[in-house]
Amino acid sequence: RGEPIVCTPEDAYRCFLATGMDALVLEDCVLLKDEMDAKVSEAERERYLAQFQLD
Repeated sequence: RGEPIVCTPEDAYRCFLATGMDALVLEDCVLLKDEMDAKVSEAERERYLAQFQLD
């Protein structure tokens, strides 16, 4: 989809929240989206994805 490989844990977390990823592993920590309270609005998701060109 044209998203870059992330450079920082913060980038990875933002990407995780704003895309269709179900899980994120950072070192020995596993985050599962369906077990999280953090949600991203559709507007925030669209704004995040608009940064990247589609393949």
